[in-house]
Amino acid sequence: MLWIKIDSQLPEDNQMVLAYLPDNWVSTPGDPTDKTLQPIKMLRFNKNFYGAHKTRHKNSSSDHFWSGEGLSNHFFQEVSHWMPLPQEPK
Repeated sequence: MLWIKIDSQLPEDNQMVLAYLPDNWVSTPGDPTDKTLQPIKMLRFNKNFYGAHKTRHKNSSSDHFWSGEGLSNHFFQEVSHWMPLPQEPK
């Protein structure tokens, strides 16, 4: 599978994908002052997340959004590429 640029194609609404976040620096467990780059995450694409019922967040450049587990949600522009999840092992 190849990475797909978000400006060339988007996932289906509610689709879980592997997402590439080139600037996703996270705190190292045990030392919050130490950061490590973790650019690949599993996220769910939310088409038109900010719609008629939600006001778009001031930091978002799009009505779309990426949902993750816990605190791993991301604004649309933070993801540069995505790819479908691989098939489950047999």
